[in-house]
Amino acid sequence: MSSSSTSGLTNSSAALANAGASLVGSAISAPGIGSGLNVNGIVSSLMAVEAQPVNLLNKQEQSYQARLSAYGQLTAGLSSFQSSVASLTSQSTFQSLTATPSDATVLTASAGTGASVGNYSINVSNLAQAQTLVAPGQTSTTSSIGTGTSTTLAFTFGTTSGTSFTQDPTQGTKTVTIDSSNNSLQGIMDAINGANIGVSASIVNDGSGTPYRLELTSSSGASHTMEIAVTGDSSLKSLLGYTAGQTGTGVMTQTTAGQNASLTVNGLAISSPSNTLSSAIPGVTLNLLKSGSATLAVTNNASSVQSEVQGFVSAYNTLHGTLGSLIDYNTTTQTGGPLTGDFTAMSVESKLSGILVAAVPGISGSASISTLAQLGISLNKDGTLSLNNATLQTAISNHLNDVAAMFASVGNATDSLVNYVGSTADTQPGTYSVAVSQLATQGNAVGNVNLNSGLNIVAGSNDTLSMTLDGISSSVTIPSGNYTSSSALADAVQSAINGNSAFSSLGSSVAVSIDPSTGYMTISSNRYGSASNVTITNSSAGAALMGSSNSTAGLDVAGTINGYAATGSGQNLTANPGNAADGLTVQITGGSTGNRGTISYSQGYAAGLSNAITGILSNSGQIANVTNGINADITDIQNQIKAMNAHLAQVQQNYLSQFTSLDVLMGTMQQTSTYLTQQLANLPKVN
Repeated sequence: MSSSSTSGLTNSSAALANAGASLVGSAISAPGIGSGLNVNGIVSSLMAVEAQPVNLLNKQEQSYQARLSAYGQLTAGLSSFQSSVASLTSQSTFQSLTATPSDATVLTASAGTGASVGNYSINVSNLAQAQTLVAPGQTSTTSSIGTGTSTTLAFTFGTTSGTSFTQDPTQGTKTVTIDSSNNSLQGIMDAINGANIGVSASIVNDGSGTPYRLELTSSSGASHTMEIAVTGDSSLKSLLGYTAGQTGTGVMTQTTAGQNASLTVNGLAISSPSNTLSSAIPGVTLNLLKSGSATLAVTNNASSVQSEVQGFVSAYNTLHGTLGSLIDYNTTTQTGGPLTGDFTAMSVESKLSGILVAAVPGISGSASISTLAQLGISLNKDGTLSLNNATLQTAISNHLNDVAAMFASVGNATDSLVNYVGSTADTQPGTYSVAVSQLATQGNAVGNVNLNSGLNIVAGSNDTLSMTLDGISSSVTIPSGNYTSSSALADAVQSAINGNSAFSSLGSSVAVSIDPSTGYMTISSNRYGSASNVTITNSSAGAALMGSSNSTAGLDVAGTINGYAATGSGQNLTANPGNAADGLTVQITGGSTGNRGTISYSQGYAAGLSNAITGILSNSGQIANVTNGINADITDIQNQIKAMNAHLAQVQQNYLSQFTSLDVLMGTMQQTSTYLTQQLANLPKVN
């Protein structure tokens, strides 16, 4: 029940109670003027007796509201505990690694998914750097250069060796137009930066007589070296044109050459266009800072795990305190909590403490750690937990996988190509067989054009590829160029498709290959399952690259878990309801069909407590059942109070009418008495 609904019930009850209290004293001002009879006092006394059943109902409602409030505190305490230990329920929390270099001035590093514990020797010879070109100096940044004739700056990117330049066909030629609207140094800089071609432009002042010089910087790496061909105005051509190795006075010159980072990892030579490397060591990102040598240690993040376990102990003790304040009896003050003796509240406490004192269900008998004491966690006499950090540190250092099993939901498969993905609150610990009747596949499109000799892509002629990828339709432009090798052509097509925001924003990408035996291109979705598909639609590049292509949609994995049919989605296979493995999800990354061994699923303390709380707090759980009943009782009481107040209003009116009539009658009799007394006093006296 929400706090707003509880507040609404409380306000409604208060309103009814106030109405009952004011009923007695309202509209009693005129009575008593006839005889002086205290009609108000008499009626008030009578109504106080009549209203006693309403007062009893108000007190009963207040007790129900107090129970609702107490259950609100209990719900908040359970939810807070569940949130606090959420990270401990996942096995990935215990797979967190840290990467520490011996010399942080040479490089920094971070470990992520896929990283493994190990030590690496790294020697950085050169850092990656971007090529920089500088134009001849100008006296002004805003004066026009040349005649304003429309001029095209064509940027090509590739590698150089002396004066020899080889274009990289995967990058393509990028153009910028300069005309009378932007033919100043400032205008040229803004046009290049606004074109977003991978070149940044700036203006530097060298302090000479012609101090303002345009500086162009490409992306880092040897393959991003620029050449600039200028077509149009001769002044702009002499100012901005550049070819490999160009030197001299009054022309664009190179001040920094583009180069790759060069390094070795455990003796293996690696070259990278960027100083940030994410593939040199699986799962580890390297950030190179300078030349030099360093060792890199990838280790378990023990401090993070220790902090998580300490958080578990603290969160449980807080929850235990909340439960105690609600259900315990204080012998000192001789008062009980609002839920003392409440069966539901006591059963919640019993369920949670029962999980904590029981053995972890499903844990292997060969585990080195199987009790809380081996983790350094002790259960105190008062029901709270305490932690010995030294014992915990030893357990983490020597048996991290077993520590994970003590807290998280953990699945271990006997087949290396079967991976545990997740489970639900309905999944029961145990060992379950896995069988595969169909492996997941990726959707693809296969062409029928021989591309072994490459292909010449011409802008505006055969460079547009229209396609549908994983249900998303879009068009991409293949960079123009004469692709003399099939591998360069495949790379260019793959890069163009994966750079399309319509696909990448939704997580879709492709792998492109050309069969050396047939020369046919295959475009495959990197997604698995029935949602994976590639269809080439009518377009200039589609015809040139694929011809009449054949599309095949992907298939979902199919099979059984625990002998029962499971549901496939991509490479994931999930156990259906109706058996103990309900909700258990595994990933089949390859292999063959048939029996694929077993997966052992265990449920640690954090996972067990969290699942129990999910059930307790569900719409059909214990607390919901009780609070729904209390709310129904409150509604019934309020209806009774409303009916009684209506009756009391009528009773009060009757009393007022009766005693007002009596007052009038008594007033008349008093007047008659006064008159008779006066008349008798005026009678002649008899001697």
